[in-house]
Amino acid sequence: MGKIIVNSNCNGIAGLKVIEPEVRKDDRGYFMETYNFRDFKKAGIDCEFVQDNQSASKKGVLRGLHFQIQFPQAKLVRAVYGEVFDVAVDLREGSPTFGKWFGVILSAENKKQFFVPEGFAHGFLVLSDYAEFCYKVTDFYHPNDEGGLLWEDPEIGIQWPIPEGMSREDLILSEKDTKWGTILEWKKGR
Repeated sequence: MGKIIVNSNCNGIAGLKVIEPEVRKDDRGYFMETYNFRDFKKAGIDCEFVQDNQSASKKGVLRGLHFQIQFPQAKLVRAVYGEVFDVAVDLREGSPTFGKWFGVILSAENKKQFFVPEGFAHGFLVLSDYAEFCYKVTDFYHPNDEGGLLWEDPEIGIQWPIPEGMSREDLILSEKDTKWGTILEWKKGR
């Protein structure tokens, strides 16, 4: 059984957790457990993951901020190649930190993972030339249940670290991600 270090002080937002697995290195390379139900349950992450996803993106790709409305998902995310800035925004009704965000750099080098519970918008920005991103989810994708927030909503105020050699205008987003509304518009339309 591996050991994990869990940081739950994520900008004061309850439920978010940054996980650092124990990495055993020797002259052959390294070994680590990326998920162990017992360790995660001890850390307060007691959910059933039903699907694993992986994406590949080039430098400057920003994916998000996404969530499912009627079928929310908790996520356990990590970068297996390259480096990303990963963000979660609290959308839980009645939460004292509603609209507050937290971001963490996840990389193949630091091997950190980020647990995002249900009720959060999620997104990431690729900082390296190329990145592969993996995430476990607790519900299946429902295409007619998508929600999203504008990545640069001034009300949320995410401080995205722009990749070296790029400007905000150089960031690469899907057409859908350029058209999401603000958190105030989303809250008003609920």
